Amino acid sequence: MIDATPVKPLQSGVGFYVYNLINAIDKLQNESLQQELQLLIAYQPGLKNWLQRNYRIPDILEVYSNLKVIPLPVRLYNLLVKISPQLFATSFESSLQSPDIIHGTNHSVYPCRKSRKIMNIYDLTFMKYPEYVDTVVETYQEQVRRNLKWTDLIITISESSKRDVVEYLNVEPEKVWVTPLASRYYKNYLSAEKINQLEEQTLYDFSRPYLLFVSTIEPRKNVEAILQAFNYLKEKHKIDHNLVLIGKKGWKYEPIFAAIANSPYRNYIYHLDYLSDDEVALFYTKADMLVYPSHYEGFGLPVLEAMIFSTPVITSNTSSLPEVAGDAALLIDPNKPMELAEAILQVINNSANRQELVTKGNERVKLFNWERTAKDTIAAYKSLL
Repeated sequence: MIDATPVKPLQSGVGFYVYNLINAIDKLQNESLQQELQLLIAYQPGLKNWLQRNYRIPDILEVYSNLKVIPLPVRLYNLLVKISPQLFATSFESSLQSPDIIHGTNHSVYPCRKSRKIMNIYDLTFMKYPEYVDTVVETYQEQVRRNLKWTDLIITISESSKRDVVEYLNVEPEKVWVTPLASRYYKNYLSAEKINQLEEQTLYDFSRPYLLFVSTIEPRKNVEAILQAFNYLKEKHKIDHNLVLIGKKGWKYEPIFAAIANSPYRNYIYHLDYLSDDEVALFYTKADMLVYPSHYEGFGLPVLEAMIFSTPVITSNTSSLPEVAGDAALLIDPNKPMELAEAILQVINNSANRQELVTKGNERVKLFNWERTAKDTIAAYKSLL
């Protein structure tokens, strides 16, 4: 049984992973590749819906059979298991139909006694870099440590995150399985006709080349280093580029936008909030490069997404990012904005180097797909049976 509670109508973050995992496992079953396992899905309503007795599931999950709605919101669940895990197991285990395996997908898992229990931990930002998380995420440490008491197996998304789980949570390496992520996009995602249509609809002038950043606007993503490098390249090397930042405002975003406002080149900097998948794909397609100097990532999907659209990538040499990028990106120290600036110049001025990154990126993306993620996850399930 997979906990699909994080799935929302607008997919992002954990919900994006959970939805694609469910979809890929279901597809494998329909292709008769994994008939020995039966997919069950659990879903919890939010507190507001629960108070209104609205237990409706998201439309994108309604296509699946064997879906169980648990009429208990996440906040009350976390409170109840904090007070008494035994009480939760006694009261709710039967309502979950006592599956062989329960897969908790968001840093917790139901403490049912008759089921083997798997918990997803995507990264340990909340432990390694608490200065980069908001007050909600800060509570994860207590929640994760509590759930570890009854967890049989942990699934994470990179070898880097696995090392962190082993080190910071004192978990045996053999209890941590890595199932890498995959992109929402695929080769030839946008046809030439669709690109032209989107260009006409989008309120942005694509005639000037631009550097692209895609992710939440918050300190962990190191956007201020991008701004420093951009200002330097505009002043010293007179590059003709704009800087396009795509992403919603996250935690402690105010200094970042203050830096934009104070930039002498602010008229060349564009922040675009939440865009559709197609619109983001268009910006990947048209970009000169993706700059992604994040301080810490559990995986780093924008790196993979950019490569799918044959866009050169510059990213950090820390956490999981070298693992995802391989030799198909320029890796820089995220604490050295001038190193980032030099890498940007290298892509702009060296067409041979640029083409090499594109070619390697096209090969790199073949290693990551949701079928692989599903098969790796099923292998983790089978290891407990």
